[in-house]
Amino acid sequence: MSEHGAGWRTVLGRGRAALRRARRRVRVLVRQSVWRWRSSMQLRVVSSVLVVGVVAVAALGAYLSDSMRDGLFDRRIAEIDLESAQSTAQARRTLDASPAATASEAQSLLYDLNEMLQSSGSASREVFLWRAQGEPYVVLDVSSNRELAQLVSPEMRAATIAADGAQQLQPVAIPDPDAPGTEVVPGVVVGSTVEVPVAGTYELYYLYDLEADQETLGFLQSVLLVGALIMLALLAGITAIVTRQVVQPVRGAARVAERLADGHLDERLPVKGHDEMASLARTLNEMAQSLQEQIGRMEELSMLQRRFVSDVSHELRTPLTTVRMASEVLYTSRDEFDPVSRRSTELLQAQLDRFEDLLADLLEISRFDAGAAALEAERRDVRDVVLAAVEHAAPLSERKGVWLSVHLADERLTADVDPRRVERIVRNLLVNAIEHAEDHPVEVTVEGDGHAVAVVVRDHGVGMTPHDVEHVFDRFWRADPARARTTGGTGLGLAISLEDAHLHGGWLEAWGRPGRGASFRLTLPRRAGIQLRSSPLPLVTEASAGRGLAHEWDGSSAAAVTEDVDGTVDPAGLPALTGELPVVPVAGARVPGTATDPAEEDR
Repeated sequence: MSEHGAGWRTVLGRGRAALRRARRRVRVLVRQSVWRWRSSMQLRVVSSVLVVGVVAVAALGAYLSDSMRDGLFDRRIAEIDLESAQSTAQARRTLDASPAATASEAQSLLYDLNEMLQSSGSASREVFLWRAQGEPYVVLDVSSNRELAQLVSPEMRAATIAADGAQQLQPVAIPDPDAPGTEVVPGVVVGSTVEVPVAGTYELYYLYDLEADQETLGFLQSVLLVGALIMLALLAGITAIVTRQVVQPVRGAARVAERLADGHLDERLPVKGHDEMASLARTLNEMAQSLQEQIGRMEELSMLQRRFVSDVSHELRTPLTTVRMASEVLYTSRDEFDPVSRRSTELLQAQLDRFEDLLADLLEISRFDAGAAALEAERRDVRDVVLAAVEHAAPLSERKGVWLSVHLADERLTADVDPRRVERIVRNLLVNAIEHAEDHPVEVTVEGDGHAVAVVVRDHGVGMTPHDVEHVFDRFWRADPARARTTGGTGLGLAISLEDAHLHGGWLEAWGRPGRGASFRLTLPRRAGIQLRSSPLPLVTEASAGRGLAHEWDGSSAAAVTEDVDGTVDPAGLPALTGELPVVPVAGARVPGTATDPAEEDR
């Protein structure tokens, strides 16, 4: 019993699995059909025309079919009525002229009359001569087909007697002799009364078979159906041909437009004829030619500009080296000069450093513009790269009196990165944050997940407007043109950082609000080729004592956190910084300029 039950369960399980597979196939087929219908204009047009055509042909076919049926029936009824009236008149004349005086003679007369009426009318006609109700029983009833006698209903007989000689018609369903009990054919019973000598009043009925007319109607309907199908097929074919003539050039134009968008500016549409599509093709070709010429001129101009910048940058290095040597001599002997000359020498040295940085950034930008920048990726822990950038920015934070808080993830955050470029990105972000912090703290947060690593640099200084955020990565752009650069920046740092992030396949995003600080987030994929979809860190982080800030900077002393109109968390400004320690390392970070760095203690 248990084996039998197990077998049934196995069969049921297989049946359910087969049913689920069938449902999945049906869903896939439906989705593919819907997608194909939505993606093909020709298919939509043809299907729409077919639907309208089917509805129109069905309505027209129904009207024509009903008209043909009614016409055939009315014509046949008129013929039957005329024929039966003539036969009845002939029967009455025969009966009136008969000399029958006995019952046997009257019986013979009825047999002869029935045979005459059956042979003189339609081949499909049956004849019944029955004694009227209430008349004496003198002779026998005569029927050409007794099996069909039940088709004359009692109501029909009563109406015939009441009509007093007038003809009565009634439609009936005649059983099909080839398929008894299952099929019927249409028919009509026509009744009237006649006077039989010796026997009295008799009922005369004619049963007409309309099978031939039904077959004629069926043939006409079949012809109509075939014609409708042929018409629909022709309609679909004509529509498909017409739409193909329209859609094919549009598809060609779409393909050429895609090729043009991909940079194949030599693509052109073939021009055939002088119709509207040919005019469209000529217009598109002229537009493509104009775009190619303009893009060619722009590329040539851009190439000349890049070459000019690169050549100027290279050519300036030789005189700059000579000026640098002379400046070094003057700078070494500055203590022997008067105060004005000594200050001029120091300014000259600082501006030469800035000029060298500008030349280096210009050369780097020219490499990005020329597409010659290469990514030297290696498997590195991003935390080490961030710490190197923090160490480089620590002296500046010490001079500016800015707290520098670093929060690193506990686990290793290895990724395929170019350490030099990533360190340059973080260093530029830190230098900008420290420069605009205005004695407020700067926080660095590093986190990661299975797909990406993120670095957020957050300051609580002057901040930026939304308009500033849109242009902060533009070259040589400055939010406040009147604000001097205290660190000697070139104005290209963030632009280079953005190019470095894109070279890694990553994101570099900015957020800011006036008086509430700014936040920059760098997101890099952990493996080369991964397409980023999200970042492990929010763009805006809150100030927290748990990240190494002093007590004055814990959550209790910070202003309330609000939410901006775009849904981004917007921390408010923080109170003024107090304390002597400019840099606070977190999570094991060793930053120069703190008591935890032995090298700094020796210095």
